[in-house]
Amino acid sequence: MGFTVAIVGRPNVGKSTLFNRLVGKRLAIVHDTPGVTRDRREGEARLGDLSFTAIDTAGLEEAKGATLEARMVAQTERAVDEADVALLLIDARAGVTPLDAHFARRLRRRRTPVILVANKCEGSIGEAALAEAQGLGLGEPVPISAEHGLGIADLLDALRPHARDLSAVDGADQGNDGMPSSAREDVGERPLHIAILGRPNVGKSTLANRLLGKERLLTGPEPGVTRDAISVESRYGDRKIRLVDTAGLRRRAKVTDPLEQLSAAETLRAVRFAEVVMLVTDGTDPLHRQDLGLASLVVEEGRALVIIVNKWDLVDDRARVLRDIRERIETSLHQIKGVAITPVSATTGEGLDKAMRAVFHAHEQWNRHLPTTQLNRFLSDVVEMHPPPLAGGHRSKIRYMTQPKTRPPTFALFGNKLEDLPASYQRYLINALRETFDLGGVPVRLVLRRGKNPYVKP
Repeated sequence: MGFTVAIVGRPNVGKSTLFNRLVGKRLAIVHDTPGVTRDRREGEARLGDLSFTAIDTAGLEEAKGATLEARMVAQTERAVDEADVALLLIDARAGVTPLDAHFARRLRRRRTPVILVANKCEGSIGEAALAEAQGLGLGEPVPISAEHGLGIADLLDALRPHARDLSAVDGADQGNDGMPSSAREDVGERPLHIAILGRPNVGKSTLANRLLGKERLLTGPEPGVTRDAISVESRYGDRKIRLVDTAGLRRRAKVTDPLEQLSAAETLRAVRFAEVVMLVTDGTDPLHRQDLGLASLVVEEGRALVIIVNKWDLVDDRARVLRDIRERIETSLHQIKGVAITPVSATTGEGLDKAMRAVFHAHEQWNRHLPTTQLNRFLSDVVEMHPPPLAGGHRSKIRYMTQPKTRPPTFALFGNKLEDLPASYQRYLINALRETFDLGGVPVRLVLRRGKNPYVKP
């Protein structure tokens, strides 16, 4: 039986540390700097016999208007409203602060049940705060140390009654197998993992929200709003997808702040675990050198790639911009020749269906396996059209080709003296594979294998 638990509290009380403890791995960035977490991050948690979705939230601060802090508070309150139970964390070493008391009053006015949790209770530290915390009107606090794993059994006992309260509701929508009907529909359907990558302030979170159909991710005019790589499951049409919104990447030489280095590491990790990467560039200032570097990174990691030209509603000479982008890719990124370039406006929704069709097509090609007979007919044609050049008076003898791997498509070339096959000829074969089998935007690997001589004894 699953339910949802939102972890809330003022900045730097250990919410992300507790979140990582509950999900059993370091998903959220943890740093001494207050206010590291800005967006909601979800993870599947298990505590004893309870399985639930844990939500890490931004630190609660007193903020109003259109400021970034106010938008962060609104995201946190939305998480509380959508959760089945909220954990309000306080720092036992610091004691109960006026901000703790202020937000305890705000949480008491909401419908979601709240469990008060006193973190950083190592040894006898924080005993005075435990007594003081009872005055917050949320019952007796649960003392824990998220960093050291202390008190987690007590937290389990505090959560269990709320899980039992949901049993009647959960059972109403279950079939004879005890599984919710929605879960039965999704059994066996694995979501397509899509990472959204790009420089700061190109509209990655706005695009993710438009694809999700709701304001799930924090957005704003400030560069660098997103710090964590935020993963959200949803559906687009009849496809189940997992979108990962990432922090904007700047050139490595400019990244000196330790917190930004952690964010960059999270972004790179998201790329490695993705299947398709949507590289977002700003249509009003497209395809910087940094964009080309990110595209190369995606190809090096073996992920499928689609280039998204965002803010298309603000572009005047659209034909010229698209022509310039294609020419830049042709000259600077021959390894992703034929990649899909799709203009969109994340603000208006223009072009999103076409962009997602390109994503699904790239994923299909990334998983594609070509029959050996088809490959060898192709090989015969391209070698006849353009034989390997002479090297040292000898010509490499290419005998046959197979595809041992997909994700990305990897082709093995067998023959004699293949070590003399120049890189230019290997690129010729790869480009011919792309054009013949529609593998644009998909990394193509070519492995050279020496053929065995049947007349030589092993």
